Amino acid sequence: MGTALHAAGLPVGPDRCERLARAVTVMNARTVAELRACALATLVSDPGQMSTFERVFALLFGPGGPDPFRDLPLPTAPAAQRQEENSGAPPAARIQADYDGWLAGMQVSDTGSAVPPASPDEPLAEAPAVHRVASAAEQLRGRDFAQLSAAELRDLVTLMREMSLAVPPRRTRRYRRARNGKRPDLRGTLRQARRSGGEAIRLARRAPRVRPRRLVVLCDISGSMESYARALLMLLYCLHGGQVRGGQGRPEVFSFATRLTRLTPALASASPDTMLAKAGEAAPDWSGGTRIGAAIKEFSDRYGARGMARGAVVLIISDGWETGEPALLGEQMARLSRIAYRIVWANPRTQSPRYRPEVGGMAAAWPYCDAVVSAHSLDALGDLLAALHAR
Repeated sequence: MGTALHAAGLPVGPDRCERLARAVTVMNARTVAELRACALATLVSDPGQMSTFERVFALLFGPGGPDPFRDLPLPTAPAAQRQEENSGAPPAARIQADYDGWLAGMQVSDTGSAVPPASPDEPLAEAPAVHRVASAAEQLRGRDFAQLSAAELRDLVTLMREMSLAVPPRRTRRYRRARNGKRPDLRGTLRQARRSGGEAIRLARRAPRVRPRRLVVLCDISGSMESYARALLMLLYCLHGGQVRGGQGRPEVFSFATRLTRLTPALASASPDTMLAKAGEAAPDWSGGTRIGAAIKEFSDRYGARGMARGAVVLIISDGWETGEPALLGEQMARLSRIAYRIVWANPRTQSPRYRPEVGGMAAAWPYCDAVVSAHSLDALGDLLAALHAR
């Protein structure tokens, strides 16, 4: 089981296989349910690994039965020989050797179920195609977020955690000591002169401090954007966990459909499922209509103009379907562009080469966007992170 889970992308090694063997011995597992409980407690370390574990467990032991080992052939080597060969090996190595011997004597059918090998007296036929167990997350990289289920989205959390966001820097009014600074540091020069009897031998210099810009996210959670909103909120959840490089602070996240809701506290949850549940509770207009212009106006009035958006990188996640007045959206986008450092719009419908921003709210907002990306799949998130990092 450990080899199959490792091949499916889970971090299962000999140490976990040894813990599974000990758990089975202590629990005296005799049924499929008891074996599954032992494997779940020792081989799974993250909720996002559950779907892969269930798939591999069903492949090895079937949907369930009174005796899952009844129809499985034993390893080809005799028990005495295996005991003699593995007597000097540690428990983890013996477990791995037994499983490898069992796996070598098995074939995998086209449907993914294990079947015993053919009898040696039978004539050899063409080898059937071997079903390779690949990582489910790797297979989902290029798929549209709208085509993924909630369980498949959770499988992508592991890959999203590997991403990092580097936002552009900004100069502050404070200074730091720097050998190649352009501004003289008189106090630092006098402190150094005390060490040489009052003689200023070396001139100290200062340079402006550099800090990363604030990232502000406005996410459309209307019905047409629900799947994309969940995926991108999960990305922000992973970035919220401290992977914003060069950065103080964390992204400020707001949702909007028919009203504006601040979701930043929800991103501090312990798991993606908890985060999405808290976001749904905080935003009662989830899967509602869309009033982009009114939402941006409310943000600018309550937060943006007061300092949150000044010099910040603003990310707007929406398909641009505006039920309000497009003129209001254009007016508020022009207002936001005057105080923000950069505006990036993530519109999943731009993935189509035939897309043209000619009608509705997107036509009004397009002139004020510094970059427009699709961000419709995991592979497309690289363009989004590059657009946010650009200067």
